[in-house]
Order: sequence, then structure tokens, then C-alpha cells
Amino acid sequence: MIEMELNKIVIDERRHDQLIVLKEKGGSRILPIVIGLSEASAIKMKISGFTPPRPLTHDLLYSTIKNLDAHIEKIIIDKLEENTFHAKLVIQTDSGKIKFIDARPSDSIALAVRAKVPIFVEDEILRQSEIFNQEK
Repeated sequence: MIEMELNKIVIDERRHDQLIVLKEKGGSRILPIVIGLSEASAIKMKISGFTPPRPLTHDLLYSTIKNLDAHIEKIIIDKLEENTFHAKLVIQTDSGKIKFIDARPSDSIALAVRAKVPIFVEDEILRQSEIFNQEK
């Protein structure tokens, strides 16, 4: 597993899909991921310090997890299947149990910026992405 950090968000309101770029922490590899406008906006609002008057969906889920006496440990982008990335929320309950919750990378990253937790990517996904980007 490689720790990554959010490096860039590209928002073009005329297009349906937006782009986030994760960069290897302490390294040079990057992972671009296409996401929806609402998820990109949710990530950008949080890192910009904007607090909406009422909770948005990612704020609601983060608050729910905390109020159930659990916390997000990290997120993992663990699979690339048919050009679609898959992720997991790694949540620890108050009893110490670790739970893995299937999620979209965009939602996972939106939660990671709220919980201030690390983002990890399987090394094989970075290798596959490098090969794909070289072929273009």
C-alpha cells in the first residue's frame, strides 16, 4: 500500500465528470481519478474551509460514524476493474473491531478530508495507471 495525498482538483462546470489527482506522499507517482461534479464540489468546499449551513451528505455520514462511537482509520483504493476504481472505508468501532465498507473513491476521499485520515492506494493500481498513461 502506498500513502497518497490529494494533489489537485480540476472542476469544469460545463462537463459532467471532474478530475482529482492523488500524488504519492514523498514520491512522484500520481493517480488521476475521474469523479462527479457534486463529489468534486464536496471535496473542494471542505478543503477550502467552507461550512454549509446544513450538513451535506458527506458531512452527515461522517457525523453518523462519529456518533456511533466509531472512527474512520483510513481509506484504501484497492481495485481497478474495467476502468473503474473501487475503494474501502476502514472504520474502527468503539469495541476495537475493524470494518471495511465498500465505497466509491470520490466519496471515500470526501470523507477522508473531513476525518483528516490517510489515503492509501494498492501499488498494483499505481503500476496499472502508469502503464495506461504511457499508452496514451
